[in-house]
Amino acid sequence: MDVFNEKNKKFLFEYHNNAAPTGAEKSGQKLWASFVKPYVDELQLDIYGTCYGIINPGKPFRVAIESHADEISWFINHISEDGFLRVIRNGGSDHAIAPAKRVNIHTPKGVVKGVFGWPAIHTRKGSEDKLHASLKNIFVDVGASSKEEVEKMGIHVGCIATFEDEITELNKKYFAGRGLDNKMGGFVIAQVAKLLKDKKKELPFSLYLVNSVQEEVGLRGAEMIAQTIKPHVAIVTDVTHDTSTPLVNPKIHGEVSCGKGPTVTYAPAVHSKMIELVSKVAEKNKIPFQREASSRSTGTDTDAFAYSNGGVPSILLSLPLRYMHTTVEMAHKDDIENLIKWIYHSLLELDPEMDFRYFVP
Repeated sequence: MDVFNEKNKKFLFEYHNNAAPTGAEKSGQKLWASFVKPYVDELQLDIYGTCYGIINPGKPFRVAIESHADEISWFINHISEDGFLRVIRNGGSDHAIAPAKRVNIHTPKGVVKGVFGWPAIHTRKGSEDKLHASLKNIFVDVGASSKEEVEKMGIHVGCIATFEDEITELNKKYFAGRGLDNKMGGFVIAQVAKLLKDKKKELPFSLYLVNSVQEEVGLRGAEMIAQTIKPHVAIVTDVTHDTSTPLVNPKIHGEVSCGKGPTVTYAPAVHSKMIELVSKVAEKNKIPFQREASSRSTGTDTDAFAYSNGGVPSILLSLPLRYMHTTVEMAHKDDIENLIKWIYHSLLELDPEMDFRYFVP
């Protein structure tokens, strides 16, 4: 399986470098749909922008493999009279990394360049020496001297700002950049569809490849699409924390490392029979994997699927990620490839006749 061949890598870079902020995922969804189109029988888009492809449509049993398409960003919330912009979060954006970062502000007239300004170290004396970034003090500078000049650029309250950073490779082992959470999941499920097509596999069920919107603000896209397609099983993929780096405590956050395989999560929403199935699949196909646990909820689209339609047996398979919600998120190539294999082989083992009840009363 040549996951990172020229065609796949071209898609991966275009998809990740494109801005797809929460609530404005359209351009990213177009790229994703264009790539998966040759590998599915139908392509659909719901009213809020969730895109999904269907393989083998019309079967009574429906399986969803899902990722989310949106990335964190900022809303312009205020424009001062002297031309500086204040922001609020669109998703879980980290104010601590904002100072001195470049941004693209998406306006009706096109992209306007800006920077998150920050006072020079020379000017921070005394109590100001301990100045740290907060939502109350970060601001964007677009080189304007007045509110009127800002507005002439096309910028208005409600415009979205995304970090400018793009994806790169590190040491031939890692991809690093913004938005790997969870565009890499979109890449993974697209590769699963391609693999099924290339291997000419016939599935005994309808397979829905779902690239959901608005995960970063409460799993909203998954909540909507689960009600639309009403799957009988859901395999959700997202990212999880690599806890092997400095300043992260594995005793609190679990022991997970990039390069040691994707993870399966134990949580109330994750169905035990699905955990048993994917664990056996990994062992059978010699796919390395790690285990982790989530208290109460997983915080991913798994929860939205699991608790929909009277209950949907769901599983969460995650890609270890360093520095989540920054512009230098890092994922190991081996983990990406093994996650594709894991989902692919799990689909081949999934039986529509399987009884998902924990016992027969």
